[in-house]
Amino acid sequence: MAKRSRGLSFYKRRKKISSAMIREVFSWIFGILAAIFVAAVLDFFFGMTTNVVGVSMEPTLYNGQQIFIDRFFYVLSSPKRGDVVVFLPNGNENSHYYVKRVVAVPGDRLVIQDGTLFVNGIESEWVSAYISDPGIAGNEFTLENGEYFCVGDNPGNSEDSRSANIGPVEDTDIIGKAWFRTGCEEQGMGFVK
Repeated sequence: MAKRSRGLSFYKRRKKISSAMIREVFSWIFGILAAIFVAAVLDFFFGMTTNVVGVSMEPTLYNGQQIFIDRFFYVLSSPKRGDVVVFLPNGNENSHYYVKRVVAVPGDRLVIQDGTLFVNGIESEWVSAYISDPGIAGNEFTLENGEYFCVGDNPGNSEDSRSANIGPVEDTDIIGKAWFRTGCEEQGMGFVK
């Protein structure tokens, strides 16, 4: 005679946790923690963020806009004309970060005449707006080794290398290269050009 089943059975089977499952869980936890650690180290050593202060870089960057700074880029190379850099004027740790465009590099001759910036005798492609105040660049001079001349994209509203209290920016005062901006009402996210 065959055994009959007794209807519903509430017998629960115990699930066993295998060592393979434990290894899998711990490998996921380790991978996530390692990724967080690597991201934190990269951000601390190579990058940082700051906000643009003022309207001196309009229309490229706007007041209050957050930018990401690559601090490692200039360890391998030097700033070039057209780069947007972040620096502390005269190395002043108590100042806010200045965000300006490099328009002349070491060895360049520059002068501002009749509202136009000339670098090595040629009109600068990086400053197209009329410059009403030439500042220290009213007389031609040559940048020394390790000096960069930085001007805002909106030179009529910019305190920059033309000002005697800032002057040419030393390479040791440059924090890094602005490379990415977050969105704002006027402009979306994207790379800084």
